[in-house]
Amino acid sequence: MNYDYIIVGAGSAGCILANRLSASGQYSVLLLEAGGKDSSFWFRIPVGFTKTYYNETYNWMYYSEPEKELDNRPIYCPRGKVQGGSGSINAMIYVRGQAGDFDDWAAAGNSGWAFRDVLPYFRKLESHPLGNTKYHGADGPIRISPMKDAVHPICHVFLKGCDQAGYQRSDDFNGAQFEGAGIYDVNTRNGQRSSSSFEYLHPALARKNLTIEHNVLVDRVLFDGERRAIGVSVTQEGVVRRFMANREVILCAGAVDSPKLLQLSGVGDSALLTKHGIATVNELPAVGRNLQDHLCVSFYYRANVKTLNDEMRPLLGKLKLGLQYLLTRKGPLAMSVNQSGGFFKGSEREAQPNLQLYFNPLSYRIPKSSKANLEPEPYSGFLLAFNPCRPTSRGSIEIASNRAADAAKILLNALSTQKDIDEVIQGCELVRKIMGSPALKEITVEEISPGPQVASREDFLQYFREQSGSIYHLCGSCAMGDDPRTSVVDARLRVHGMAGLRVVDASIFPNITSGNINAPTMMVAEKGADMILEDAAAQGAREAEVAEWASAA
Repeated sequence: MNYDYIIVGAGSAGCILANRLSASGQYSVLLLEAGGKDSSFWFRIPVGFTKTYYNETYNWMYYSEPEKELDNRPIYCPRGKVQGGSGSINAMIYVRGQAGDFDDWAAAGNSGWAFRDVLPYFRKLESHPLGNTKYHGADGPIRISPMKDAVHPICHVFLKGCDQAGYQRSDDFNGAQFEGAGIYDVNTRNGQRSSSSFEYLHPALARKNLTIEHNVLVDRVLFDGERRAIGVSVTQEGVVRRFMANREVILCAGAVDSPKLLQLSGVGDSALLTKHGIATVNELPAVGRNLQDHLCVSFYYRANVKTLNDEMRPLLGKLKLGLQYLLTRKGPLAMSVNQSGGFFKGSEREAQPNLQLYFNPLSYRIPKSSKANLEPEPYSGFLLAFNPCRPTSRGSIEIASNRAADAAKILLNALSTQKDIDEVIQGCELVRKIMGSPALKEITVEEISPGPQVASREDFLQYFREQSGSIYHLCGSCAMGDDPRTSVVDARLRVHGMAGLRVVDASIFPNITSGNINAPTMMVAEKGADMILEDAAAQGAREAEVAEWASAA
């Protein structure tokens, strides 16, 4: 079957592209999703991410290779395997990043990607209660909900502690001032998840020119003899099918599976491809390189006041919160458990905030088994976690075989630079400094983990090596840039040296942004959609001009 555009992956980016490319009715669009529909109640309710965290039906449940500098541990890297992708299973913290993140994108040879260029797309995608302002939009599909008036009271104690420790406040991390302590915004609408699937894709599915196929594993991109993408070969419920693209194939499979699919299709490092018996279509050594992620570690505390542990652990408490949510769409189940935090400089020498904090009025341990649930600790407790904003370590994504059914090898290559090691120590010292404030000392009985015996720089680093994990912000593995030797796509997201093939997802980030990456991923999709439509219009104008010239001749 033939379509104008084939989009691989109905994730945070793919859902937006499907809407925008089909909106005019001029083009036929096929959207391919490896998972099923997001029809379960748990995708609507914000706290539902706890039910999909270890659910192989909706989650690829990837693990990295053993990480040498993290005590040789494989690190859990959940990825959405459902309509909406990881945007259907995340904790919904809505942070764009700081202006300098995107100015760095432009400085790396990507004209049109500076903060002033991308801000209109952030505004375009959001509907914010502040209305249309310099920094916010009021008419976009994604509803932004500030949690300021609804967070657990203990979050305000955290903010007071930051005041006492000498740190400024930020009233809006997506506004004029990024640095400081504050309350996070989330992408929810009336207490329900506001994902790109719900807000962009669901309304668009009524269009006759948009088709979605679920439970489809794309095996490879098909090319003609001129390095032009002409379609995809897929496996759907055991049947091999082919779909052909008149205009473009667009990869939106994410930071793990977009580079994997390029490699399976013969686009990548020729030595890797030859190793797995794949003929090289285009030698692009950067495919799968430049992988980045945010790694975090949590400090656990026993409190002498009530926390969300006391409400969410007992069965009766769960029932009360569930009833509150069903009747009012409010309460803890309508929000993220990551409620307050902020962006801080780990040292006076830092020019920009380089550490992100999460203050959580709930303390829980990440289960070691996929059979276990995320459950609160059995005491009144809270946690304070941090991650460096812009780590400099770079990892990789590599195919494990020439079969699409086999998961790619993920190597985060964590803590491979001295800067990253220094920032880990800065983060631990920052947590201890804030926790030493009078306000927080007053409500704290003890530090459960790592405990007071962990006090030196060496102790902090070892604690991070043993206990840190991904905060699930994988990106950068098909990096945007102007040099085909070190990047994969150009500034218009076209794969170097190819025709009719783009990548539009978090894998194109030249560097990771300072904060949660779902918002910038959606921005990339909005901007990418405009580029694709602009290029289609330009091609149409050229074809019309040629036709007119031929007719006149």
